[in-house]
Amino acid sequence: MTVEPTDRIKARNELSVVPDGTISTTQNVLLIPGGGWNEPDVPGVRREYESGDIPQILAERFEADTILISVCTGSLLLEKAGILEGQPVASHHTAHDYLYKMGFDVRKDRSVDAGQVLTSSGITSGLDLALHFFERECAVSLAESISRQLESERVNNRSE
Repeated sequence: MTVEPTDRIKARNELSVVPDGTISTTQNVLLIPGGGWNEPDVPGVRREYESGDIPQILAERFEADTILISVCTGSLLLEKAGILEGQPVASHHTAHDYLYKMGFDVRKDRSVDAGQVLTSSGITSGLDLALHFFERECAVSLAESISRQLESERVNNRSE
């Protein structure tokens, strides 16, 4: 999902992503990817943080009880939206100092499940968090099946 309609998103390392549509009021869950925090000259989290458009939408979706899941430095968009107040957060290690200085309870765990907001520290820990989310919202058997299909051993280094 994107804020504005677009055919493709050019991600890191020339990866192209084709979005399914735009963010609306109908989604129950939004995934907030990271990347680009330490590279202000490329599209990514730093630019979106500074523009404030996505954080505003995330704040609105949070108020509407949408589950928000961030990967890597995507947590900084949640911070900008005012969503992380009073709850633990996981983020990429390059964002820890910034979040500490802002007064947040930064965990060095791979992920944090704070109920409506789930955060992970990086790409592979995002996979662990996704499996946890499927277990939490659907069934243990589904998470285990996905894990088997991905040939990925589940890692549970998570705070709640």
